[in-house]
Amino acid sequence: MELKEQLTGVPGMLRPFKAYLREAGLDAGDQVVYYGCPGTCTPFIELLGFAVRDLPIKQVYVPYVDEAAAKAIRPVGGVGMQVSGDAVRVDPKVIVLMGGLSMPGVPVEKEAVQAVVAAHPEAKVVGICFMQMFEKMGWLDAFDFDLIIDAAIDPVRVWQ
Repeated sequence: MELKEQLTGVPGMLRPFKAYLREAGLDAGDQVVYYGCPGTCTPFIELLGFAVRDLPIKQVYVPYVDEAAAKAIRPVGGVGMQVSGDAVRVDPKVIVLMGGLSMPGVPVEKEAVQAVVAAHPEAKVVGICFMQMFEKMGWLDAFDFDLIIDAAIDPVRVWQ
């Protein structure tokens, strides 16, 4: 992979994701399935979902790699996109791996993520992480990413 562009801020993360999905050849009702850590990845997934809410796709959240626990992501009026309580069957056309899965201390091994990706050989694979986490944890060689969005949250400034 080669660096395509360098952007800034939240729009710098959301716009290329939406552009990628628009160009991915998805049909109405195709699934974009996000795999991530409960709590920490969930708000970013909902933000990504909000950015693509006008596309005719279905969005699904899978905690870690437990597809039996998959939930639909739905719009909530006046709020945005939210993970629902509605269970769904997983059939991804696009798999989105969140960088939190690769972080030390997360109860998921890289091999378990590889097994889930391998179970959907026709799906495109997108990686979204912060602070070069996929690179640091050796995931760039472990997955055949079609797109990686690597954002930075640095510095974090706190005033009191």
